[in-house]
Amino acid sequence: MTAGTEVVEETPAPAETPLPSATLGSDSKRSLEQITLLLFITLPFVALVAAVPLAWGWGVSWLDLALMAAMYFIGCHGITIGFHRYFTHGAFKAKRPLRIALAVMGSLAVEGPLVRWVADHRKHHKFSDAEGDPHSPWRFGETVPALMKGLWWAHIGWMFDEEQTPQHKYAPDLIKDPAIRRISRQFVLWTVVSLLVPPLVGGLVTLSWQGAATAFFWGSLVRVGLLHHVTWSINSICHAVGKRPFKSRDRSGNVWWLAVLSCGESWHNLHHADPTCARHGVMKGQLDSSARLIRWFEKAGWAYDVRWPNASRLDAKRLDAAAPGGTGR
Repeated sequence: MTAGTEVVEETPAPAETPLPSATLGSDSKRSLEQITLLLFITLPFVALVAAVPLAWGWGVSWLDLALMAAMYFIGCHGITIGFHRYFTHGAFKAKRPLRIALAVMGSLAVEGPLVRWVADHRKHHKFSDAEGDPHSPWRFGETVPALMKGLWWAHIGWMFDEEQTPQHKYAPDLIKDPAIRRISRQFVLWTVVSLLVPPLVGGLVTLSWQGAATAFFWGSLVRVGLLHHVTWSINSICHAVGKRPFKSRDRSGNVWWLAVLSCGESWHNLHHADPTCARHGVMKGQLDSSARLIRWFEKAGWAYDVRWPNASRLDAKRLDAAAPGGTGR
């Protein structure tokens, strides 16, 4: 260094702040998590299978049925309206209380942490029925044996894949929201709440341990098992069969007999043709309870900027150009 030369200190560029962890673990499923997942799939399914002979032999009380139906549709609409149409696709905007309520309601369905659910589904839409799709039934080919294997994969098998969707890549908007991140990380808490509410109500109403036990069987185990398999059927059945009146780049189809139990999600062809649309059942007679609730939220001022279907947009996507369009509000 020569005399008179000034020493200039370089200021290092600020490091980019990493996004905080969004779920209970990383983007990889560990053995303990996989074992826990297996239990949460197996036990409700066993209860679901046992429900038929139990209902036939000993019957089921109206209280148990009411608890099962109430908890089912709270969780189902939490998934369809909250996790899916709102958090994943932004089909509408929500005031903060509704945003939090939808996050909690969806968590009560016991289908995994919110941020992980959304990341998986966004990746599914990016690669729908192509390489990279986490749960396409066409993953192994188009022969009958390959499709049978693919249906199993799309329905359940994909959830045990150790490498999961990068949440920071596919759901950074949710990770940045402290309240949503907290609810996602509290998945175990919401699972416990979801399973304990029915027996607590059943026991208090009947003032008996038997009332609590039957409420737990029907309102917790059977309800979770049924909701799981209806939701997973959208991944498997609705991408293998069903009518396809609208143009989409995948094999998504409409399966009418799942419409009520899926809260309108099984009108899956329109959803993949127009993913941000707030209503999936847009044709005459297509029941979509999720869209109806979104409409009520809009009227109450809780939801706004709702992306409803319109005739011109539907007609542009319709395979049969001669068929009439509709708004389907």
